[in-house]
Amino acid sequence: MHNFLFVASENDAIPHCKAGGMGDVIRDVPRQISQKGDTVHVVVPSYSRLHQNAKFISNLSFKLRGLDYLAEIYEVQPKKDFPGITHYVIHHPEIEAGDIAHIYHNDLNEPFYTDAIKYFIFCTAVAQAVKIKIFGDLDVIHLHDWHASMVLFLRRYHKDYTCLQDIRVIYSIHNLAIQGIRPFENNYSSVRNFFPEVDFNYDELRDRRYHDCINMMALGIRFADAVHTVSPSYKNDVLYPSNPPEFIGGEGLEEDLNQADREGRFIGILNGCNYRNIRRARKNNLYFNIASAIFKWLQQESKKYKSDFLAHTGEKVMPYLKRKPDFVCSSVARLTEQKFYFFKRSPEAFLEILDLLAEVNGIFILLGTGAPEYEELLRKISHEKKNFLFINGQSEDVIDSIYLETNLYFMPSLFEPCGISQMLAMRNGHPCLVHHTGGLIDTVKHLETGFVFDGNSYDKKVRNMVDSFKHVLNMFFEDKAKWRKIEQNAKKVRFTWEKSVDDYYKSLYKLPA
Repeated sequence: MHNFLFVASENDAIPHCKAGGMGDVIRDVPRQISQKGDTVHVVVPSYSRLHQNAKFISNLSFKLRGLDYLAEIYEVQPKKDFPGITHYVIHHPEIEAGDIAHIYHNDLNEPFYTDAIKYFIFCTAVAQAVKIKIFGDLDVIHLHDWHASMVLFLRRYHKDYTCLQDIRVIYSIHNLAIQGIRPFENNYSSVRNFFPEVDFNYDELRDRRYHDCINMMALGIRFADAVHTVSPSYKNDVLYPSNPPEFIGGEGLEEDLNQADREGRFIGILNGCNYRNIRRARKNNLYFNIASAIFKWLQQESKKYKSDFLAHTGEKVMPYLKRKPDFVCSSVARLTEQKFYFFKRSPEAFLEILDLLAEVNGIFILLGTGAPEYEELLRKISHEKKNFLFINGQSEDVIDSIYLETNLYFMPSLFEPCGISQMLAMRNGHPCLVHHTGGLIDTVKHLETGFVFDGNSYDKKVRNMVDSFKHVLNMFFEDKAKWRKIEQNAKKVRFTWEKSVDDYYKSLYKLPA
């Protein structure tokens, strides 16, 4: 039997601990590992809330900033119990809830200032927990994104945590664009301030663009025994420099990624999708669920600034309770440059898509929260266009209904390491229209399981996006046999965690599957 530790910032296996797709991975991969008879410990920060009503396990004592720190580790009850998996959270008063999903902070004036503090503390507490064998004797530690990479810093440089050197450490990249860049020194939220006694090598840690800073994503890439990203095509993309917006590649880390690739340490393995234990929505409940969610939000103090807009959206939903539209297109995503850059830069293209839908009694449902400038743009368009339902909130019931009842799932991501939404839509037999990038290349096959647009310049990409949408609508209304075949193909495709985790064992963990 092998013993694993997963270290991450999100974990959707426990309530209220997800902001994005990484939370799904941290939920699903341990479940697959446990089916092999191995044991998994999963640890995330408490964010000053997740430890409440949890089972206290131990105090964790360590030094930071030349001071004695005391953190606490708790065992948390998951949403569903699986044998061999234990979920933990680490509490310390400075590991605070953020403004993004009550997890991350959005420090506009000094990026990563608050998050670096809490993840410095979290990772040191994790290292201490490993040292005193809270998790037993570990075979593999699997770190996820920059938030967990400080464990590798401690492994390499800190005299108190040499025990980490005997354990294989894997580093997974979920979002290469968010790198956790912080100053080396002369700042409260700096490496030297938190680790004044550690003799580290500046050159090994230095960001290649900002020489007075550490790059936490680069740290993971440089020091892990294996580096993993979440699809083969995205792995190929990031070996080349970015040329935005036409191409998003290594984002300044391509030199480090190429070095890891030359050393045989860089591996692309497609994420899986869950096909069992699915939270299912009731059919024909989409518009009822939207209206119900909006009524709930209108009663919340935190939604006061959105109340007029939410009421406006609710009014638009009501007619569909009686008479459904003839075509439903949808998107569910965080409102960021990655997901909706094309809409922000070229709103006229999105308006053209909405006009095409209006001609066939079709609607576009977009659910998401995120960057204020994207929320404002989409609220404005929703006021202008009767057939655009912008649901500016988060609701599991609404999301499940969208995936169940949509005709076309639209995913125009500027870049996409893997993507889970297209898999969830295809699982329900719904074709997707996607941009030819990253993991979308590996999951959606043009005119077989869905539709793909591309172009060798930004203008061509946007034009092809609209033209592809026209083609989709034409096929849906004029060639039902071909549409049904694509639907059937989409539903048959399986991106299983069983296959992905077998590849993890072989290529990342170096263990018999």
